[in-house]
Parts: sequence; structure tokens; C-alpha cells
Amino acid sequence: MLNKLFARTATVPGQVYGAPGAGASVFISVATAVSLLIIWSIVTYFGWVKPLFLPSPVAVYNKFIVGMTDGIANATLVEHTVASLTRVFSAFFLALVTAVPVGIMMGVNRVARGLFDPVIEFYRPLPPLAYLPLVIIWFGIGEFPKIFLIYLAIFAPMAIAARAGVKSVSMEQIHAAYSMGGSHRQIVWYVILKSALPEIFTGMRIGIGVGWSTLVAAEMVAADRGLGFMVLNAAQYLASDTVIMGIIIIGFFAFLFDALIRYIEKAMVPWKGKV
Repeated sequence: MLNKLFARTATVPGQVYGAPGAGASVFISVATAVSLLIIWSIVTYFGWVKPLFLPSPVAVYNKFIVGMTDGIANATLVEHTVASLTRVFSAFFLALVTAVPVGIMMGVNRVARGLFDPVIEFYRPLPPLAYLPLVIIWFGIGEFPKIFLIYLAIFAPMAIAARAGVKSVSMEQIHAAYSMGGSHRQIVWYVILKSALPEIFTGMRIGIGVGWSTLVAAEMVAADRGLGFMVLNAAQYLASDTVIMGIIIIGFFAFLFDALIRYIEKAMVPWKGKV
């Protein structure tokens, strides 16, 4: 059984050896999720863990229905979700249009690298909660500081990934483009940017993950709705069913958007892993 599970898949015609990790893993992923759900149900059904610490899947589902109809913490689940999605995606797209150009400039220009690299490397390891008080002092407690806090968390990994992508471009490609009469702008646009796309997409996936993890901290700033706010509010009253439901919803949307980025990457970077 284990030998079949971990056996190498058949090679593509024309290849002598199969690529490491090649083959579909959807069945394994689904089986893992189902197994975890079954274990969760068994543990809660027999009362091995108190409902206060781990409510049953049925209790979490019932809380989901309540959230969709009656609402939780003065808002329906749809309103909480829309508020959080708006904050995360606003910060993500703002970081996308600023961090990627900054990262590319850091990779191709030493002046830009000298200007931006110290700042990014200084604040990148800091947890968002560390500079949350400054964000509140500077920008107040409105909607902008929430988005700005998530934006700062996403910006650093995306900029660093873009810079790493520029550094991964082979000099042979750049010299070949120059020998064919390409200008500096054409080299950056058609050679460097395209070669850096795999790392840029990786930075996007890391960035959106960091953004979702920062959401809870951002919604500590005088929020009245949002998934992070709902989870924090439920935790104060030890409503673990609401907490787990909120975690599952956040994880679902994070997984969905990550899958979307991977799909776009596969379409735009078909050569990844083949050269």
C-alpha cells in the first residue's frame, strides 16, 4: 500500500526520469481532509475533549447557519466576510502595484537597492502588532489604518521576491538581448520581468498568506465587523464554535485565492520547472 502511494509516476514521453514530486495529489489531499473530519467527529462524539475546547462539527455548522441568518456580533456572516475580503484584497492589490516595481528597481538599480533595502529589511521581521500602535497614532482608527497595516505586511515579501526574481535572470539572456539591439527598457520589460515572474508569483502567494494572518491584528483597531473581529469577539466569551467557524472561513478564502494565483501562474509561466 505504502509502496504504491509513494511510488514514482510514469514519465512523460521523451523523458528518461520522472520529475521529483510529479503527479496529481488531489486524491491524497481530499482523503486527508476527510480523515481529519472523521477524527474530529469521533473525538467530540465520545466526549474525549470538552465542547468548550473543541466543539463538534455539527455545532460549528449550526453556528454557521446562525451567522448566515441571525448574525453574530451585530452583523451577518456575509457582512463580516465582505468587510474582511475588502480589506485584504485592497491591501494586496495596492502592494502588487507598488512592491513589484520597487523590487524590480532594487534588482536592476543600485541606488534603488540602497534606498529601499534597509527600510524593508528593518521592518520585515517585525510582527504587525509591534507597529500597530504607531499606525493608530498616525492614521487614527478608521478604515485606512486597517488596510495600511495589512499592506505593510504584504509589501515586504512581495518586494523581496521580485528582487530575487531579477537576480535569478541569467546573464546569457541579457547579453543575447543586447546583442540583438534591445534597449535597456526592452531588456527590463521583455527579459528581466518575464524571467522574474515565477518568483513574483511566489511572493504573491506568500504575501496574501501574510495578509490573512495580519487581518486579525488589523481588525483589533476599532472594527465593528470582519472575520478577525468576529473571532476576537467570540474568544472573549469563550465561544469556541464561532472561533473555529471563523478560522475555517478565513482558511477557505485564503486557500481559494492561493489556488487562483497558482492557476494564473500556470497560464502565464508555462515554462516554470521545465527549463
